Amino acid sequence: MSAYNNCRFCGNRLKYTFVDLGTSPLANSYLKVDQLQQMEPFYSLHVYVCEICFLVQLPELQSAKEIFNDYAYFSSYSESWLKHAKTYSSLMIERFGFDHHSLVVEIASNDGYLLQYFKENGIPVLGVEPAKNVAKVALEAEIPTITKFFGTKTAQELANEGKQADLLLGNNVLAHVPDLNDFVAGLKCLLKTGGLITMEFPHLLCLIDQNQFDTIYHEHFSYFSFITVEKVFQKHGLTIFDVDELPTHGGSLRVYARHNEDVSKPIGERVSQLRKREENAGFTNLDHYLSFTEKVKETKRNILDFMITSKREGKTIAGYGAPAKGNTSLNFCGIRTDFIDYTVDRSPHKQGHFLPGTHIPIYSPDKIKETRPDYLVILPWNIKDEIMEQMTHIRDWEGKFVVMIPEVRVL
Repeated sequence: MSAYNNCRFCGNRLKYTFVDLGTSPLANSYLKVDQLQQMEPFYSLHVYVCEICFLVQLPELQSAKEIFNDYAYFSSYSESWLKHAKTYSSLMIERFGFDHHSLVVEIASNDGYLLQYFKENGIPVLGVEPAKNVAKVALEAEIPTITKFFGTKTAQELANEGKQADLLLGNNVLAHVPDLNDFVAGLKCLLKTGGLITMEFPHLLCLIDQNQFDTIYHEHFSYFSFITVEKVFQKHGLTIFDVDELPTHGGSLRVYARHNEDVSKPIGERVSQLRKREENAGFTNLDHYLSFTEKVKETKRNILDFMITSKREGKTIAGYGAPAKGNTSLNFCGIRTDFIDYTVDRSPHKQGHFLPGTHIPIYSPDKIKETRPDYLVILPWNIKDEIMEQMTHIRDWEGKFVVMIPEVRVL
């Protein structure tokens, strides 16, 4: 049995299916017109659950270096995400008193979307970002950034340079890490004595409860409950002392961690409360995980029912957004230009390209006003309120918004 069939945390052989979404191309591998006739690689989206530690995970079928070498996602194009980042920086400064003597290090810092707010407050910052094209944007904005993957090697190099972090953070990076133990060991190494780690990631509880199967794609190697992430941090000498439940990405957790020896940050009540809630919901019971497949199959049938009925009624359908999650749902459901004519995205890095697998063309949002579709399917449903506000003019021709997760709804 090859190594990729073993749990990336505890090493146990993986035998149980959480959900099998068939095969799909890499979710951010957008195509140019001259690539449409070429062979397109598809990879299995078969997700497993470990019955020992209950980590839900995808095998590493494509290397992180391949996935993140030239990355299409730039955080600064989402107004709601920028607002989230600014709110976070204010909260950290107010609660923990970071100032010009502190160092804030962000792992997977993208285009500097978050560190800019600490910098505005005179706090020294450093970004660690593996995608060269994205890091270049941060550097142009004068956000100090190194272009490397994070793990124990990078952490040790920075620590040797005297760059240990007072605040070490990562938003939506923990799920993207194939070598989970090396990554968390790196966090331990880079964290200053008395320092603080915060990590944000989609909450597995919400993924299951709300049928969020589209948040599964190849760059998300792991899917965490609080119970499991606590075990991961404990193994590497880190204690989670607080946790926030956030609305981002359909429901996320922000965990606060510190060195085991740091008694200045006592464990709060929210830690035990969330652990107990997950236990009561079945997150230490294998059957709870194995029941997800049927929910996903029914969601797919409902999505296709809506698409088929709408097209038979002569309705036109366009998409809004070209997010990775949309590529999972469209490929899993087999939705191509026979159902959705095109999609639009605010990012110029995606415009003029085609969605992987489905080959749906991506245009500027101006295209919506030109073609006046009957339905606008919001693929990044997690920011639907922001999009509905931007595109409210579709009501002028009686157009309607549609979301497909957790169920098909016409808004």
